[in-house]
Amino acid sequence: MTKARVRILPILCMGIASFCLATAVLGYVLAARAQETQRAKTLGQKLLCVCGCNQILTACNHVGCTYSHGMLKELDDRVARNEPDDLTIQAFVQEYGSTVLAAPPTTGFNRAAWIMPIVVPLIALYLFFELIRRWRQRAAIATASGPAVSAELLARAQREAGKDDDEQR
Repeated sequence: MTKARVRILPILCMGIASFCLATAVLGYVLAARAQETQRAKTLGQKLLCVCGCNQILTACNHVGCTYSHGMLKELDDRVARNEPDDLTIQAFVQEYGSTVLAAPPTTGFNRAAWIMPIVVPLIALYLFFELIRRWRQRAAIATASGPAVSAELLARAQREAGKDDDEQR
């Protein structure tokens, strides 16, 4: 019986060591795959599905969509090959056009798509307040005008106003 235990002990130790090694490798592979999956999700959120549903690629729930499955598979393949994010996105742009991007790039003429919604209302607001300010200045400068009064009529009115004041006392 002791000879049997002596034979089983090394086999048992090798089995436990193999199990620990396999568990560590599997954990590492699963962690790497989870990281790739997270990276693929992040990249997928920067892209649109080209089926016409105008949804983010990872969120396309269009029934019968023939594009999203292929695009997601291609994205997963590129992430598995560990391609840089810029290169992956550029490959999708070359294949599907710039409409595949969820946000327009901030270069060239597309920069106007980012700037104009902020700048145009601010300019309009400035012009509106400037117009109101000028209208107020014009109203304050204008004096009340009426028919011209001669000097003798003005003197006569002052004399009569003085008599009325004396009579009331």
